Amino acid sequence: MLSVHCFGQGRISAGIRGGYPFSPQEELLEGENSIGRPLRKSASADIQYAFMFGESTRLGRLYPTVYQGIGLSVFSLFDHEDVGTPVSLYVFQGARIARLSPRLSLDYEWNFGASFGWHRYEEHPFNTIVGSKVNAYINGSIMLTWMATENWKIAVGPDMTHYSNGHTDLPNAGLNTIGIRLNVSRTYGTTNDSIQTSGSRQESEGWKQNLSCDVTTFGALKKYSLEYDDAQHIAEGRFGTAGLHINPFYDIRQYFRIGLSLDINYDESANIKDHIAGMTDEQKLRFYRPPFAEQFSIGLSARAELVMPIFSVHFGVGHNLLYKGDDLDGFYQIIALKTHLTRKLYLHTGYQFRNFKNPDHLLIGLGWRFGHTSR
Repeated sequence: MLSVHCFGQGRISAGIRGGYPFSPQEELLEGENSIGRPLRKSASADIQYAFMFGESTRLGRLYPTVYQGIGLSVFSLFDHEDVGTPVSLYVFQGARIARLSPRLSLDYEWNFGASFGWHRYEEHPFNTIVGSKVNAYINGSIMLTWMATENWKIAVGPDMTHYSNGHTDLPNAGLNTIGIRLNVSRTYGTTNDSIQTSGSRQESEGWKQNLSCDVTTFGALKKYSLEYDDAQHIAEGRFGTAGLHINPFYDIRQYFRIGLSLDINYDESANIKDHIAGMTDEQKLRFYRPPFAEQFSIGLSARAELVMPIFSVHFGVGHNLLYKGDDLDGFYQIIALKTHLTRKLYLHTGYQFRNFKNPDHLLIGLGWRFGHTSR
């Protein structure tokens, strides 16, 4: 268990973000909405609390510039009637990329959480970008950070955000914004800056290049839509997905590792478009259950992971090797956040795409790390 002595510097910050919104489903943004004009600007305001591990701790010495915490954001597309004014609660983490001068640095930060208060498509039919009241919130930014005084910092830089419900409801075109972020923070407590110049000694202390293997199991529910008789239909109910990923890793540095993964997946909705049983009296599609072989796949993917205290950000690109049917053909991509509950056990929260563009399903589960760990 962590004690108060584990923590070094703390930080409270506030910021604003302005952006340009875009979506695969552009009708709402192009002017098909209640206010009758294009929606080509967005804005949000954030408050955050962050902490760093103290230099007396192993994590503080291995990751001296890393900070993490919780944040709250309010977002506006300037169309409350159709979209709402969502509020996001999220975890975040950031670190220094490079020190440019004694007072200026290049930093990155990611945010990952849930966004509440969206207006649903069923009650607000102009809103064709999201179909649910709760959506995932993902954000990343690169910032120039200026230390104005010992305790005050100002950061500015490009920023990108994505909102989506992970295909748990439809429509799910998703909403993206790209823009600029401005952030002001007040720090307190001791800083790890004094150990950042120690270079290779600090980076190597307590860390060795290791081989390990992450085994992740997951499951989720998804909606499914298809075109039939020249019309778009949403299949009734939700379809289950489940899988097991076996992922050997090699540590390149204490903050980065790469590997391959054997991906075993089951998707209850796969290839049902080829097994349509007809329409009901209510004009809803009925399906025969496809054979198991058309819903099961085994793939191989390349993986990379940014490793930090508490969290790891995980990326993968792969292709199915054993499969049947068009729905399981092609490349798939994975982005996930691992939250480390112990040095071995982690919570896996992620999302899978198809062919670099099509949302597929969530990846919610648990994982266990076999072998050595540098944490």
